[in-house]
Amino acid sequence: MLAQSGGAVAIERSARREPLSDDEARSSLHRVDRVVIARGKSRREQAATETSLEDLQGPTGNYRAPMVITGRTLVVGLALETLDALL
Repeated sequence: MLAQSGGAVAIERSARREPLSDDEARSSLHRVDRVVIARGKSRREQAATETSLEDLQGPTGNYRAPMVITGRTLVVGLALETLDALL
């Protein structure tokens, strides 16, 4: 998908080996205006100011992966259609 759009990965890390801290998640929310959260087949869009850290977490309490920042949008969870449209 990235190769087709000409995009590139700036930072890549393993969610298992290097889990995201609360401060890093909060920092990600401050860098964007909009958040798209994918949970299974459902997808929800909301303003970053209305998004809590709990919204970014899965049922185990860990942050959902992948988290992708593209422009001023944070995409959380596997949302291929959304990523395809944004890239």
